[in-house]
Amino acid sequence: ASIWATHPETYQYEFHALNRLHGFRFLPERMFQHVLSVGGAFGHELLPIVTRICEITILDPSDAYPGGALHGVPLRYVKPDPTGIMPFVDGAFDLLTCFGCLHHIPNVSTVIREMWRCLVPGGMALLREPIVSMGDWRKPRPGLTKRERGIPLHLFRAFLEQAGFCIVHESQCGFALTSRLSGLGIRHVYNSMPIVWGDVLLSKLFAWNRNYHCKKVYQKFTPTLGAFVLRKPEATPEGM
Repeated sequence: ASIWATHPETYQYEFHALNRLHGFRFLPERMFQHVLSVGGAFGHELLPIVTRICEITILDPSDAYPGGALHGVPLRYVKPDPTGIMPFVDGAFDLLTCFGCLHHIPNVSTVIREMWRCLVPGGMALLREPIVSMGDWRKPRPGLTKRERGIPLHLFRAFLEQAGFCIVHESQCGFALTSRLSGLGIRHVYNSMPIVWGDVLLSKLFAWNRNYHCKKVYQKFTPTLGAFVLRKPEATPEGM
Protein backbone atom coordinates (compact mmCIF):
# COMPACT_ATOMS: atom_id res chain seq x y z
CA ALA A 1 0.00 0.00 0.00
CA SER A 2 2.74 2.41 0.92
CA ILE A 3 4.47 1.79 -2.42
CA TRP A 4 1.43 3.02 -4.31
CA ALA A 5 1.01 5.96 -1.93
CA THR A 6 4.50 7.25 -2.73
CA HIS A 7 3.86 6.89 -6.48
CA PRO A 8 0.16 7.80 -6.89
CA GLU A 9 0.67 8.77 -10.53
CA THR A 10 1.24 5.09 -11.41
CA TYR A 11 -1.74 3.79 -9.45
CA GLN A 12 -4.92 2.64 -11.17
CA TYR A 13 -7.74 0.95 -9.30
CA GLU A 14 -8.38 -2.44 -10.92
CA PHE A 15 -11.86 -3.55 -9.84
CA HIS A 16 -14.40 -0.90 -10.88
CA ALA A 17 -16.43 -3.15 -13.19
CA LEU A 18 -16.38 -5.99 -10.67
CA ASN A 19 -17.59 -3.68 -7.88
CA ARG A 20 -20.34 -2.17 -10.03
CA LEU A 21 -21.72 -5.53 -11.06
CA HIS A 22 -21.59 -7.23 -7.67
CA GLY A 23 -22.11 -4.24 -5.38
CA PHE A 24 -22.88 -0.67 -6.37
CA ARG A 25 -25.76 -1.46 -8.72
CA PHE A 26 -27.76 -2.81 -5.77
CA LEU A 27 -27.55 0.42 -3.75
CA PRO A 28 -30.56 2.74 -3.51
CA GLU A 29 -30.39 5.87 -5.70
CA ARG A 30 -29.78 8.41 -2.94
CA MET A 31 -27.09 10.43 -1.23
CA PHE A 32 -24.94 8.79 1.45
CA GLN A 33 -24.04 11.09 4.32
CA HIS A 34 -20.97 9.27 5.67
CA VAL A 35 -19.25 6.30 4.02
CA LEU A 36 -16.66 4.04 5.67
CA SER A 37 -14.14 2.29 3.44
CA VAL A 38 -12.28 -0.48 5.28
CA GLY A 39 -8.76 -0.86 3.89
CA GLY A 40 -9.64 1.52 1.06
CA ALA A 41 -6.19 3.03 0.35
CA PHE A 42 -6.78 6.13 -1.83
CA GLY A 43 -10.55 5.60 -1.70
CA HIS A 44 -10.72 5.04 -5.46
CA GLU A 45 -13.12 2.12 -4.98
CA LEU A 46 -15.74 4.80 -4.18
CA LEU A 47 -15.28 6.78 -7.41
CA PRO A 48 -18.34 5.21 -9.14
CA ILE A 49 -20.60 6.78 -6.48
CA VAL A 50 -18.47 9.70 -5.27
CA THR A 51 -21.02 12.28 -6.48
CA ARG A 52 -23.53 10.73 -4.07
CA ILE A 53 -21.29 10.89 -0.98
CA CYS A 54 -21.07 13.75 1.52
CA GLU A 55 -18.15 12.51 3.65
CA ILE A 56 -15.65 9.62 3.55
CA THR A 57 -13.68 7.89 6.30
CA ILE A 58 -11.05 5.29 5.40
CA LEU A 59 -9.93 2.76 8.01
CA ASP A 60 -6.37 1.92 6.96
CA PRO A 61 -3.13 1.23 8.85
CA SER A 62 -0.81 3.06 6.45
CA ASP A 63 0.67 6.49 7.21
CA ALA A 64 1.34 7.14 3.55
CA TYR A 65 -2.00 8.38 2.23
CA PRO A 66 -2.54 12.15 2.09
CA GLY A 67 -6.22 12.47 2.98
CA GLY A 68 -7.97 15.78 2.38
CA ALA A 69 -10.58 15.13 -0.29
CA LEU A 70 -11.61 12.71 -3.03
CA HIS A 71 -13.01 14.61 -6.00
CA GLY A 72 -14.10 17.34 -3.62
CA VAL A 73 -15.60 15.03 -0.98
CA PRO A 74 -14.00 15.44 2.48
CA LEU A 75 -11.85 12.41 3.31
CA ARG A 76 -10.11 11.45 6.54
CA TYR A 77 -7.99 8.48 7.58
CA VAL A 78 -8.32 6.53 10.83
CA LYS A 79 -6.04 3.71 11.96
CA PRO A 80 -7.60 0.35 12.91
CA ASP A 81 -7.16 -1.20 16.33
CA PRO A 82 -5.49 -4.66 16.42
CA THR A 83 -8.43 -5.97 18.46
CA GLY A 84 -10.78 -5.34 15.54
CA ILE A 85 -12.84 -2.84 17.54
CA MET A 86 -13.54 0.18 15.35
CA PRO A 87 -13.00 3.65 16.88
CA PHE A 88 -16.41 4.98 15.89
CA VAL A 89 -19.70 5.56 17.68
CA ASP A 90 -22.69 3.35 17.01
CA GLY A 91 -24.46 4.20 13.77
CA ALA A 92 -21.74 6.50 12.45
CA PHE A 93 -22.10 5.49 8.77
CA ASP A 94 -24.88 4.79 6.29
CA LEU A 95 -22.68 2.87 3.83
CA LEU A 96 -19.63 0.66 4.33
CA THR A 97 -17.34 -0.95 1.76
CA CYS A 98 -14.72 -3.62 2.31
CA PHE A 99 -13.16 -5.14 -0.79
CA GLY A 100 -10.40 -7.68 -0.24
CA CYS A 101 -9.42 -6.61 3.26
CA LEU A 102 -11.09 -9.01 5.70
CA HIS A 103 -9.02 -12.01 4.65
CA HIS A 104 -5.90 -10.24 5.96
CA ILE A 105 -7.45 -9.99 9.45
CA PRO A 106 -7.28 -12.82 12.05
CA ASN A 107 -10.47 -11.84 13.93
CA VAL A 108 -12.90 -11.68 11.01
CA SER A 109 -16.07 -12.27 13.04
CA THR A 110 -15.22 -9.41 15.42
CA VAL A 111 -14.67 -6.98 12.55
CA ILE A 112 -17.95 -8.00 10.90
CA ARG A 113 -19.82 -7.38 14.16
CA GLU A 114 -18.16 -3.98 14.37
CA MET A 115 -19.27 -3.19 10.83
CA TRP A 116 -22.85 -3.90 11.87
CA ARG A 117 -22.52 -1.74 14.99
CA CYS A 118 -21.09 1.23 13.09
CA LEU A 119 -23.90 1.30 10.52
CA VAL A 120 -27.14 3.19 11.02
CA PRO A 121 -30.30 1.05 10.99
CA GLY A 122 -31.08 0.56 7.33
CA GLY A 123 -27.44 1.16 6.39
CA MET A 124 -25.78 -0.86 3.62
CA ALA A 125 -22.50 -2.76 3.40
CA LEU A 126 -20.68 -4.12 0.34
CA LEU A 127 -18.14 -6.90 0.93
CA ARG A 128 -16.00 -8.96 -1.42
CA GLU A 129 -13.39 -11.48 -0.25
CA PRO A 130 -11.54 -14.62 -1.38
CA ILE A 131 -13.41 -17.81 -0.46
CA VAL A 132 -10.58 -20.24 -1.28
CA SER A 133 -7.42 -21.04 0.67
CA MET A 134 -5.17 -19.16 -1.80
CA GLY A 135 -2.69 -22.04 -1.69
CA ASP A 136 -0.81 -23.89 1.03
CA TRP A 137 -0.10 -21.23 3.68
CA ARG A 138 2.46 -23.52 5.34
CA LYS A 139 4.80 -22.66 2.46
CA PRO A 140 5.89 -19.33 0.95
CA ARG A 141 3.35 -18.10 -1.62
CA PRO A 142 4.49 -15.46 -4.13
CA GLY A 143 2.60 -12.20 -3.67
CA LEU A 144 0.84 -13.31 -0.47
CA THR A 145 1.56 -12.77 3.20
CA LYS A 146 2.09 -15.68 5.59
CA ARG A 147 -1.36 -15.38 7.21
CA GLU A 148 -3.30 -14.39 4.11
CA ARG A 149 -6.05 -16.88 3.28
CA GLY A 150 -9.63 -16.80 2.08
CA ILE A 151 -12.74 -17.11 4.22
CA PRO A 152 -14.71 -20.37 3.71
CA LEU A 153 -18.06 -19.39 2.24
CA HIS A 154 -20.15 -21.18 4.86
CA LEU A 155 -18.26 -19.37 7.63
CA PHE A 156 -18.53 -16.05 5.80
CA ARG A 157 -22.32 -16.42 5.61
CA ALA A 158 -22.50 -17.49 9.26
CA PHE A 159 -20.45 -14.50 10.46
CA LEU A 160 -22.71 -12.10 8.55
CA GLU A 161 -25.93 -13.64 9.81
CA GLN A 162 -24.69 -13.91 13.41
CA ALA A 163 -23.75 -10.22 13.33
CA GLY A 164 -27.33 -9.38 12.38
CA PHE A 165 -26.99 -8.49 8.70
CA CYS A 166 -29.67 -9.20 6.12
CA ILE A 167 -28.12 -10.56 2.92
CA VAL A 168 -29.67 -8.55 0.07
CA HIS A 169 -27.60 -10.23 -2.63
CA GLU A 170 -24.85 -12.83 -2.74
CA SER A 171 -22.73 -13.78 -5.72
CA GLN A 172 -19.63 -15.77 -6.49
CA CYS A 173 -17.09 -14.41 -8.94
CA GLY A 174 -13.38 -14.33 -9.66
CA PHE A 175 -13.36 -17.48 -11.79
CA ALA A 176 -9.89 -18.94 -11.53
CA LEU A 177 -8.97 -18.36 -15.17
CA THR A 178 -10.20 -14.76 -15.43
CA SER A 179 -7.16 -13.17 -13.84
CA ARG A 180 -4.94 -15.17 -16.19
CA LEU A 181 -6.19 -13.06 -19.08
CA SER A 182 -3.61 -10.51 -18.00
CA GLY A 183 -1.02 -12.95 -19.34
CA LEU A 184 -2.54 -12.40 -22.78
CA GLY A 185 -1.82 -8.69 -22.57
CA ILE A 186 -5.23 -7.62 -21.21
CA ARG A 187 -4.60 -5.13 -18.40
CA HIS A 188 -6.94 -4.68 -15.44
CA VAL A 189 -9.34 -7.44 -16.46
CA TYR A 190 -11.79 -6.58 -13.67
CA ASN A 191 -12.21 -3.07 -15.07
CA SER A 192 -13.76 -4.54 -18.22
CA MET A 193 -17.52 -5.02 -17.98
CA PRO A 194 -17.67 -7.64 -20.81
CA ILE A 195 -14.97 -9.68 -19.07
CA VAL A 196 -16.71 -9.35 -15.72
CA TRP A 197 -20.01 -10.56 -17.22
CA GLY A 198 -18.14 -13.52 -18.70
CA ASP A 199 -16.64 -14.14 -15.30
CA VAL A 200 -20.14 -14.21 -13.80
CA LEU A 201 -21.25 -16.83 -16.32
CA LEU A 202 -18.24 -19.07 -15.73
CA SER A 203 -18.53 -18.70 -11.96
CA LYS A 204 -22.16 -19.82 -12.09
CA LEU A 205 -21.41 -22.73 -14.39
CA PHE A 206 -18.64 -24.00 -12.12
CA ALA A 207 -20.15 -23.13 -8.72
CA TRP A 208 -20.73 -26.85 -8.16
CA ASN A 209 -16.96 -27.33 -8.24
CA ARG A 210 -16.20 -24.93 -5.38
CA ASN A 211 -13.57 -26.23 -2.97
CA TYR A 212 -11.85 -24.27 -0.24
CA HIS A 213 -8.51 -25.97 -0.85
CA CYS A 214 -7.92 -27.39 -4.32
CA LYS A 215 -6.01 -30.66 -4.31
CA LYS A 216 -6.65 -31.71 -7.91
CA VAL A 217 -6.26 -29.80 -11.15
CA TYR A 218 -9.97 -29.88 -12.07
CA GLN A 219 -10.87 -28.35 -8.68
CA LYS A 220 -9.10 -25.14 -9.70
CA PHE A 221 -11.86 -24.36 -12.21
CA THR A 222 -14.00 -22.57 -9.68
CA PRO A 223 -15.09 -19.13 -8.46
CA THR A 224 -12.60 -17.75 -5.94
CA LEU A 225 -14.45 -14.71 -4.57
CA GLY A 226 -17.64 -14.17 -2.61
CA ALA A 227 -19.46 -10.82 -2.87
CA PHE A 228 -22.23 -9.67 -0.56
CA VAL A 229 -24.66 -6.77 -0.51
CA LEU A 230 -25.85 -6.38 3.08
CA ARG A 231 -28.35 -4.30 5.01
CA LYS A 232 -28.60 -3.60 8.71
CA PRO A 233 -32.26 -4.05 9.68
CA GLU A 234 -34.26 -0.99 10.60
CA ALA A 235 -34.67 -0.43 14.34
CA THR A 236 -37.87 -1.78 15.89
CA PRO A 237 -40.03 0.29 18.25
CA GLU A 238 -38.40 -1.62 21.10
CA GLY A 239 -35.01 -0.22 19.97
CA MET A 240 -33.53 -3.27 18.30
